[in-house]
Amino acid sequence: MDKEKRTILIADDDPDYLDQLKFHVENFGFRSITADSQEECERVMMSEKPDLAIFDLMMNNDDSGFILSYKMKKLYPDVPIMIVTAASSVAGINFESENETERSWIKADKYLAKGIRPDQLHREINKLLKI
Repeated sequence: MDKEKRTILIADDDPDYLDQLKFHVENFGFRSITADSQEECERVMMSEKPDLAIFDLMMNNDDSGFILSYKMKKLYPDVPIMIVTAASSVAGINFESENETERSWIKADKYLAKGIRPDQLHREINKLLKI
């Protein structure tokens, strides 16, 4: 499947970061759909299956990204999910799962710290989409 045909769903309640991610994703040659809240993202998921999803961890709730990941995997188990968060740098929390048990309840496939360079983001998207 061509990159141009692939759709990436981006959910983040920070309008500046949402616009920034949308700009980069579209600059990489993908189609983007954006949501600025957990609720809006849940509505979008019901009407369209993306090829990949990028969720902010903390939106309406401190665990919005985890909730969205769980719901996405329930609807579309094959869709890779990235969680982007500033919580790692702010709180010093590491969300990389160390073992299979942790990965089984945290449904995201990749965790990235906000502020990732565009070239790194592009590489991670391509890895998850197996391009």
